[in-house]
Amino acid sequence: MYQIIKKDGNAKRAAFRTVHGTIDTPVFMNVGTAAAIKGAVASTDLQEIGTQVELSNTYHLHVRPGDHIVKQLGGLHRFMNWDKPILTDSGGFQVFSLAGLRKIKEEGVYFNSHIDGRKIFMGPEESMQIQSNLASTIAMAFDECAPSTAEKDYISNSVERTTRWLARCKKEMARLNSLEDTINKNQLLFGINQGGTFDDIRIEHAKTIADMDLDGYAIGGLAVGESHEEMYHVIEKTVPYLPENKPTYLMGVGTPANILEAVDRGVDFFDCVYPSRNGRHGHVYTNQGKLNLFNAKYELDSKPISEECSCPACRSYSRAYIRHLLKAKEMLGMRLCVLHNLYFYNNMMCEVRKAIEEERYSEYKRMRLEGFATNK
Repeated sequence: MYQIIKKDGNAKRAAFRTVHGTIDTPVFMNVGTAAAIKGAVASTDLQEIGTQVELSNTYHLHVRPGDHIVKQLGGLHRFMNWDKPILTDSGGFQVFSLAGLRKIKEEGVYFNSHIDGRKIFMGPEESMQIQSNLASTIAMAFDECAPSTAEKDYISNSVERTTRWLARCKKEMARLNSLEDTINKNQLLFGINQGGTFDDIRIEHAKTIADMDLDGYAIGGLAVGESHEEMYHVIEKTVPYLPENKPTYLMGVGTPANILEAVDRGVDFFDCVYPSRNGRHGHVYTNQGKLNLFNAKYELDSKPISEECSCPACRSYSRAYIRHLLKAKEMLGMRLCVLHNLYFYNNMMCEVRKAIEEERYSEYKRMRLEGFATNK
């Protein structure tokens, strides 16, 4: 059940109740592709840094360790020791981005595993079956994420197939949720809006999937090469045609500034690898811009990454020490940077929710964007 608590312009403060707990939105989901956050971050760490939702990937867990193994071990929650909501991506994006050799047919996609080269077939039913075995809170529908450079005719045909696949996903999930041995019989299904940067295709597809009465709706196929302005334009054009009484998820986005802009356009859910990926390379976020801790100017800097921050890294360690760890290739340095960045994102979302509740979101966004505009 999704309930809007407060609106400030198009920005929404809402609560989304699931079988694994209530998600307060807007929310940033911490990405643990293979059931772990890259950078030696454990599920117990996620609890400490205020994570609401963990995101794992269907394709990666299917090829290793195998979704049937995860099911035998009690599902993803038990497997990774996480008792809050989990969203699983359908695997569609990975199938299209990782698999060099693939064949798209109406029934699904034939491709080779990027790990051992074995032949794999994945279609709507298979994606739903894998996600049911993983027993995630929210499953994503199987779709084609078409290249941003694709011609309009290709995008149009791809979107029509994605719609047919969505109908098959919905039917298969209803069947799986009714089975006696299904771990999570309350698994939710989010559909994905596609259409590249073509307004008419995006809008028509949004109308079509809105009529399918799903648990939530995502906007996919963005942050794949188009400009930020194009992305914001697509969000503005698409969101009004998605049901306001259901959560809206912008997939794979993005920077703190991207998130603030998308919240202002009515988006609830976000995920991105940036905080963990940047952290592993010594790039850390602050309200005054991003810092590169490899810079020599931090060699004798005894201050924490951010004096405003209460994350485990900032509570106990200096920039100088973390820089030393990074330079010495000690894993602790990478881990502390990732923890800081994830805490930064999670805490920013707390501030976003509070600003919407207090009807001062525009001012909050302006203040944060001015701070983010510098890199140090």
